[in-house]
Amino acid sequence: MATTPQTIDELIDKLSLDSDPVREAIASELGGTRSSASSSHPQEALQSIYGEDALTIWKPSQPGSRPSTPDAGTIHFEVTLSIDIPAGHSADESSHPINILVTLPPTYPSTSAPQLQLLSRYIGPYGVDAPLFGTVLRTFISRGGVEWTPDYVCVFDGLEWVKERCAEWLSERMSENKVGELMREDERGRTGNPRETQNGDEEDEGKPSSRAGREPPPVPAEMPPGITITEAEAIHDRKSVFIGRACPITDPSQVPLILDHIMSDRRISRAAHPIINAWRCKVGNILHQDNDDDGETAAGGRLAHLLQILEVDNVLVIVTRYFGGIHLGPDRFKHINQAARNALELGGFLDAPDEVHRGRKSGKARGHAK
Repeated sequence: MATTPQTIDELIDKLSLDSDPVREAIASELGGTRSSASSSHPQEALQSIYGEDALTIWKPSQPGSRPSTPDAGTIHFEVTLSIDIPAGHSADESSHPINILVTLPPTYPSTSAPQLQLLSRYIGPYGVDAPLFGTVLRTFISRGGVEWTPDYVCVFDGLEWVKERCAEWLSERMSENKVGELMREDERGRTGNPRETQNGDEEDEGKPSSRAGREPPPVPAEMPPGITITEAEAIHDRKSVFIGRACPITDPSQVPLILDHIMSDRRISRAAHPIINAWRCKVGNILHQDNDDDGETAAGGRLAHLLQILEVDNVLVIVTRYFGGIHLGPDRFKHINQAARNALELGGFLDAPDEVHRGRKSGKARGHAK
């Protein structure tokens, strides 16, 4: 009976001695000198890229899911990768490790692609969710994943793609955590003086803005060409209603035109605070930004802070609040932030850069352009 390799070096030696040139190509992919054939990255081996200690033989007794291909000739090994902390986020560590199970079917790379599985249950302090697990499993079979070509080794391409997806996922979790901290800060009140918060901002709550109740013009204001406003589902609390909207912008001059167009809608203009808003727009190397409370004290600044911590540019976010007669206190700021974030997420503004502004299938996106 053939001896089962206990280390990656033993596996490489075994594959190198195989008379099948395909197995020799796999040995080169793992750690040997690659031949010119059967390689999409002829000069690179996994051990030299990630370090000799990064690759280990995967044993079924280790924690984690059992591989789904127990056929003779199938190769299983584990790779430890390092996920860097995304730029703009602070953390105690500069990177977090993840473990990937790599399964090479007997027919790899001739007629089968590798299979990758995320073994790590956490990336840093964040528990990995089912969508990320599924994304890794579909690395070589999903649209937008890694293209597999018969007879070419491609584990390196898959691992790098997984690193990028995990880094994006980590960045989203860290941004969500920042938003949570902002909301908790809002609930406590920014001034740190509860008496001032209660007697100041709360006394202003319910007072309509100067724009509220304006009669819309007979002819609606024109929307800048090509702009569609995404509208999120309404948030209801004690007879107050909060509706978030977001749209892409390419120039600061578009903002007043868009706001005028929104105010042309009688349903919006009759709200107590029709267009609480904040926007950021990068023109060349200059970042332009502004916000408007629309009578809801400090609400515009909080939206501006939200855009800043989410690192979203070239976007205008608007929240409409209908006051129901019951004071909500600090809760109203939580709802305003959440309404804005819902619109940004629904519009795709929080997606990866290549997917920004495409929108999502769920929810509703309304084009206000006439």
